[in-house]
Amino acid sequence: MSASGRWSREPPGYRGLVSADEPVTLIAVARAAGVSKTTASDALRNSGRVSEATRALVAETAIRLGYAPNPSARSLRMATTGAIGLHLPDNLTRSEYYMSFAFGAVEQAARLNYNVTLIMSQQLSETGAFLPVDGVILADPLETDPVVHRLMSSRVPVVTCERLTGPASPDGVLRSDHAPMFEELLARLHAGGARRPALLASSAAGDWGASLQAAFRRWCRGNGIPTLLRELPFGTSPEDVPEYVRELLEDHPDLDALLCAPDGSAMVALPVLRDAGREVGRDLLLASCVDSTPLQYADPPITAIDLRPREAGAECARLLFDILSGAAPKGTERTLPIGINERASTRPSG
Repeated sequence: MSASGRWSREPPGYRGLVSADEPVTLIAVARAAGVSKTTASDALRNSGRVSEATRALVAETAIRLGYAPNPSARSLRMATTGAIGLHLPDNLTRSEYYMSFAFGAVEQAARLNYNVTLIMSQQLSETGAFLPVDGVILADPLETDPVVHRLMSSRVPVVTCERLTGPASPDGVLRSDHAPMFEELLARLHAGGARRPALLASSAAGDWGASLQAAFRRWCRGNGIPTLLRELPFGTSPEDVPEYVRELLEDHPDLDALLCAPDGSAMVALPVLRDAGREVGRDLLLASCVDSTPLQYADPPITAIDLRPREAGAECARLLFDILSGAAPKGTERTLPIGINERASTRPSG
């Protein structure tokens, strides 16, 4: 604690660069990270040509020093309420993916002293008007969702995580290269001996679900493999998933790999496969298109695509604030890298 009674922000090894009685500036962050002010700004806004290593260094330095951009300093000239809205699919709010996404958006907003209002369909239908927010984030918006259409027609900027199918255009889009990553996962299963893979697919009403279905069909055609696909209606409850898995096994007893798109469906499929006498990781490979904590501790642990939901939520919020401040033009599209966490469920022995 300083002599004035305030806690010092100065970390070990940083004496003299930051005063305990002054707010941490972007220049101070840049000096501590050993980069220019422009590079520090680009790294924190996820823009410009900044390497991942430098971006991570600047972000860690900003957090360590307690740096928080000032909303007025960033000229949020479109802002009036001090809040942004977040709309998640109503029947999937218990999903680990969407909850992590929401936390990421809230954390990023908090850095700018902004609140986040969760927008539910009931709120819009009951009030007949839009909530007082400066902008809206839509997580994996569905063309069939009437709430999405109402929010898209509002007068505030809208940022979507993944593209919105249909004619409407959001003010900003955060997307990931799902199709190439999914095809890489298929290639790994094929290298592991899978010749009759099946996809338990999510609804094609959303960009993510449609992208995975198209990639699966394309990969199967390219490899001369029959396209075994079952689409689950959007919002299918976990209790209904086992029936779809049993149908796949009954219709295709030679099935040797199963890819599960809906969040949580791979965990539900695992006991069904065991009851059918299949040994996951040996005579049948199992993978999920959405990673989650339970998949890491399953028996066997289940291979999954890491969609980085917390980072996705934060990046959507960052993009929305950049549009509000004028730092990014409307129509900006950014990409979030994703990856594969390979585990025992796709490593056949022998």
